[in-house]
Order: sequence, then C-alpha cells, then structure tokens
Amino acid sequence: MSFSEFNTAVLGDLVTIKGGKRLPKGASLISEKNSHPYIKIKDMNGGKKVRLSKTFEYVDDVTQKSIKNYIVNKNDIIISIVGTIGLVSVIDDSLDNANLTENCVKLINLTNVDKDYLYYFLTSDTGQNEMRKGTVGSTQPKLPIYNIKKIELPLPQLDIQKTIAHILSTLDDKIEVNDQINKTLENMAQAIFKQWFMDFEFPNEEGEPYKSSGGEMVESELGMIPKGWEVKGLDEIAEFLNGLAMQKFRPEENEKAYPVLKIKELRQGRTDESSDLCSSNIDEKYIVRDGDIIFSWSGSLLVDIWCGGNCGLNQHLFKVTSDKFDGWFVYQWNKYHLDRFVNIAKSKATTMGHIKRKDLSDSKVLIPSDEIYLKAAQHQKYLFEKIKYSKIEMKRLEEIRDALLPKLMSGKIRVPLDSEGDVS
Repeated sequence: MSFSEFNTAVLGDLVTIKGGKRLPKGASLISEKNSHPYIKIKDMNGGKKVRLSKTFEYVDDVTQKSIKNYIVNKNDIIISIVGTIGLVSVIDDSLDNANLTENCVKLINLTNVDKDYLYYFLTSDTGQNEMRKGTVGSTQPKLPIYNIKKIELPLPQLDIQKTIAHILSTLDDKIEVNDQINKTLENMAQAIFKQWFMDFEFPNEEGEPYKSSGGEMVESELGMIPKGWEVKGLDEIAEFLNGLAMQKFRPEENEKAYPVLKIKELRQGRTDESSDLCSSNIDEKYIVRDGDIIFSWSGSLLVDIWCGGNCGLNQHLFKVTSDKFDGWFVYQWNKYHLDRFVNIAKSKATTMGHIKRKDLSDSKVLIPSDEIYLKAAQHQKYLFEKIKYSKIEMKRLEEIRDALLPKLMSGKIRVPLDSEGDVS
C-alpha cells in the first residue's frame, strides 16, 4: 500500500478547532493548588499526554467563572500556536476541565479520523512541516486557526488508521511504563537519601536507626549532625561547568554535528529536529553524554540525568561532575537544593530568573564518614544506574517509534489489520 492509495483530507473538514483564553486584565495565575489548573505551553513536556504536575499554576474561582467556556476535556488534542509552534499533546484524565492558554488550540468533535492517528500525524515530520508552512510572523511566530484548518493529511480507511495508531501507541505505552518505573526509582532513592542524610537514621553497627538509637551527634553550622560528618558547600563536592554561547551552525556536507542541549531539550529529555546544531569539534568538556548530570541555572531551573545522546552544552546550563564523589551523591544534593534555587531565581527575576555561583557556595551539604558513604553507595549507586539505563531504553524505544511513524503514515509499511499491529 503506498501513499498514493491513501485518500487525503484537510483538517478543517475532520475536526473543530477552538482557541484557548487569555487571562482577563488584572488577573494572574496562582501557585496554590485548586480545581482550576491552567495549561501553558511549558506544561507540554514533549510526551504524548500532558498531565497535572507540581509545576502547574492555577486560576482562582473568580477568574475561572470568566474563562469557563475555554476548558479542555480528557482526550482532547491540543497544539501550541504561538512562539513555540507545533507541540502536540493529548489531555490526560488528570486535566479534565482544565483551562487552556490562548497560545494553544484544541481539536474536538473528530469525524472520520481516529484521535491517536491524528496525534501521530501531527507529530510526524509531515505534520510538523504542514504547521511550519502555515506559520506567520517573524518576531512572534503564530499558527493561525485558518491555516490549521488547511493542513492536509493522508486519510486511509478508519480501520487502517486505528491499526497504525495501535502500533505506535504500543511503543508509547512501553515508554510510559519505563517513565513510571523511573519515577518510582527516583522516589525510592530520594526517600532513602532523606532517611540517611537528613534524618540520620542510617543503620548503626547493630543495624538500628542511628539517631533514634542514641547515636552520637555534634554541633555544626547546620545544627546537630552525626559525629565524624563534615559540612561543605555544594561547589566543594562538584564542578559546575557552564556551557557555551552557541552560534548558529550549519554543517557542511558530511560534516559531523551535535545537537545543542538547551533548557527546552533538558525539559523534554531529548533533542529533536528543531534543536540547534553545533560543531562536533568543540572542546570535549562541553560535550554532554548519556549519564551526565545537567543543571539549568537560569529560566526554568531543573536538575536531571541526561540520557538523550551526545550534545553540545549551551550556556545557562551546568554540566555537574566530581572527581571526589559518585554521581548519585552529587545528583541527590543538587536535587535537594533545587527548590531553594527556584525561590532564589524567582526573587531575583526581572526577565529571566537565575542563580549565581555564590548560591552554590551557600548551599551546604553533609559529607558522611567513609564507612557510611560506602554503605549508602551500595543501594544509591544501583538505583542511579537503573534510572540511567531505563532512560536510555526509553530513548531507544522513541527512536524505533519515530522511525516507524513516517513509514506507516506514508503507507510504505503495510499494517497487519488482522493482528491489530501488535508490538512485542
């Protein structure tokens, strides 16, 4: 079956497209959680579904009454149409009846097109190119609704659409399982870290919790800590390498290039075709590889283990390394101080909040005795490595999905209708 055998259609004949809503004049978003979350472009993290998370902001009851006609429902498809064009997400159950920014549109009332098939088309190279063609403006790019309606898409019969969507969804489901496993591992590692390094309830020589069993404590600048432990600044246990101000780079034919790791890529956990490029000949220290700890210190403050392949490190990001301590130890202490860093950045924010080197020095960490460190490493290092390799597996699955997507959409790969495209 080839592309020419697929019928084509324009999106405006298949769906209803409705915009989101700007906040009324004088209204502002609030961080206090309520039943009125407000979906912004930055909440679309690059995954298939957009879910409620702790980074969401909300509107108050009064504001909600004035924008209540601009909500989304579970399984609606949304597209970003201002600034960052062409992000596509499906609304998760957790955001049923949430409010939608004016910088996005929702696609509803689907007719003769499968929801998941449409989602995958819009995320495909062809779909993204259709949206780029319809984008207007240079200072502030925008994809107007009238141009969204004109988007052309291949439209095979509905059962073929569903089978194509099933194949791709199966891979996405596997990616999501890995993501959930990662979150569980992260929570386990953080809980154990807190138990040992905040509550001081690591096992003593008898296997009992140290502090509550009367373990000896001594005075420090952080209060009482176990005897033999030290207090140091965050920048004393690790090196924080700031990235380069990457210039626009267009490689010559057959010239190797790396994608540039910016805050956007760190947030979504991978690079994409819109990522900037840099020469592969940059200094080795500025090359980011799988397993590196990356800390965005400006704008959106994040700490994560990068597993999205080799990249060039952009300014506003630190690559965090240490020749004294394991990755898990450095990672956990950076995560521990992240909320504090976010508050510092917010307090200084004019256009884009950030932290300074001094804030790293002022952030204190506890260095345990060698014996306790080695005991902690037995489980923390294992969890750290599991998280890293699970992330790498997710990237492999994403690459398989992304390679299959255009071939399925074009009809270059026949879909096995009788087996519903099962992927094992």
